[in-house]
Amino acid sequence: MPTKPKLGQNFLNDTQAIGKIAAALGDCSARTVVEIGPGRGAVTRELASRAGHVIAVELDRELAGRLRAEFQAERVTVVEQDVLEFDFAAASQAAGQRLMVIGNLPYYITSPILLKLGASHGVLERAVLMMQREVADRVGAEPGSRDYGLLSVTVQLYGAVEKLFTLPPGAFLPPPNVHSTVVRWHFAPRLTELQVDEVEFVRFLRMVFAQKRKTLANNLRAAGMAATGIHKAFDRVGISAQARAEALPVEALAALWRNLQAL
Repeated sequence: MPTKPKLGQNFLNDTQAIGKIAAALGDCSARTVVEIGPGRGAVTRELASRAGHVIAVELDRELAGRLRAEFQAERVTVVEQDVLEFDFAAASQAAGQRLMVIGNLPYYITSPILLKLGASHGVLERAVLMMQREVADRVGAEPGSRDYGLLSVTVQLYGAVEKLFTLPPGAFLPPPNVHSTVVRWHFAPRLTELQVDEVEFVRFLRMVFAQKRKTLANNLRAAGMAATGIHKAFDRVGISAQARAEALPVEALAALWRNLQAL
């Protein structure tokens, strides 16, 4: 069966890696696991024998049909849908528990998927995800590093991410042009700890990371904030007027947001 490059189809073909990815979820024998992009079912087969139930979300109609034909419905529910439209909250309610997530994320929509998972944090427990190595580096980046940015802060806002292992192109059919890294994301939002409103703070993060070459203050001014208020908040938090967002940990960004809200 030919692949469809426009859907980012690179199928995992490494038996040892398949087992390691499924095992990385931990004990899921009584759990519902949502698999993003099951493709030809390599990981699905492992999950079907490990998980209480699997919800396989597959956009490709032909692949979805093949999966339905292979797996018993009581073990694997195949949902033919774009994962960006999948209702994690409804699936969690139907399962009566928080969900686990696993998936080989299509390279072209990795960031939107991560942001959707973050926004669904209330119904998720943990996720094991494979993505392009460079994106995994960004997701786990520390403040001040070259890879640290909006994706790093937003993902880490919802819980710790750990890199597990990296796979070469030869582990896939067809081989992609990049290495792929598997990460595990434990959902434990820091919203209460940081004393921030989720919607407003995420909007603020997008604002301050809007232009990487601009200083934090310039990005805020470009968003329509008054210079006097910006400098007052900077002074209270102890942030330099020349600071850039990528140099600041989320704690400092949260403190700045709280002070700006108080003006």
